Amino acid sequence: MLPTSGGSVYRGRDVALLTQHGKEGVIAPILEEALACRVRRVAGYDTDLLGTFTRDIPRAGRQLEAARKKARIGMELAGLPLGLASEGSFGPDPFSGMFSWNVEMIVWIDDVLGVEVVGVASGGARFSHVLTSSWEEAERFARAAGFPEHGLVVRPRHEDDPQIRKGIADWERLREAFEWARGEAGDDGSVFVETDLRAHLNPTRMGMIGEAARDLARKLCTLCPDCEAPGFQLAERVPGLPCGECRSPTREARADIYRCLLCGHQVTVERPETAAPAGRCDFCNP
Repeated sequence: MLPTSGGSVYRGRDVALLTQHGKEGVIAPILEEALACRVRRVAGYDTDLLGTFTRDIPRAGRQLEAARKKARIGMELAGLPLGLASEGSFGPDPFSGMFSWNVEMIVWIDDVLGVEVVGVASGGARFSHVLTSSWEEAERFARAAGFPEHGLVVRPRHEDDPQIRKGIADWERLREAFEWARGEAGDDGSVFVETDLRAHLNPTRMGMIGEAARDLARKLCTLCPDCEAPGFQLAERVPGLPCGECRSPTREARADIYRCLLCGHQVTVERPETAAPAGRCDFCNP
């Protein structure tokens, strides 16, 4: 028995979204079409106080905790029992560790039903930097970084200098900021230039936020076959898919377990694969 999808329980409901970087532009259309809800952008709070990508204000707690806090603040400001918020993180890719990687999470909190659902998406990122005293090198970096479509941040001397120019999105401002930083750097003359990771200045990241919103919509549209609560989703994988050569159980998944966040009802769905490659077998390939 597969998880069942059904109509939205959020039809006509208002949902608070706290953001100051234009995320409503990609999140609202996706969720409103899928759920027939109304996403209400909430202003009046500086979300940079919860942490910045430029490291001048460190993020307290983990990525999901930060998203929850944003959602809760938005719900309180709007006086709504439904809220959502997104939070991103950047680092090396999980495969080779050589490329920039972006993970986006969108948390949906429903205080009426008492459920929390999280949409997730990840992929390659526009996230790089250069330390240079040469305008020509800075210009080459900017072009490679997707500027001016992707904004830049400039600092004198090094990546943690407290003096900072953000939101640079045209060549005239970039040259002016570069000369300012080079002057502030003194005899060293070094300028630190990096990608601006705020969503409204990073189209690549904004696209990933949209993918996380689609993942969230899919989960919210999948209802528990027992109690019909939203968010009936994959909870764990069952290992033991037999090796195609020796038939020994491997660590590869043979089934998926879907579970309700509200009542705990679960369904085990066997995977279509009948055997794992010998390369995945601890006996054939120790």
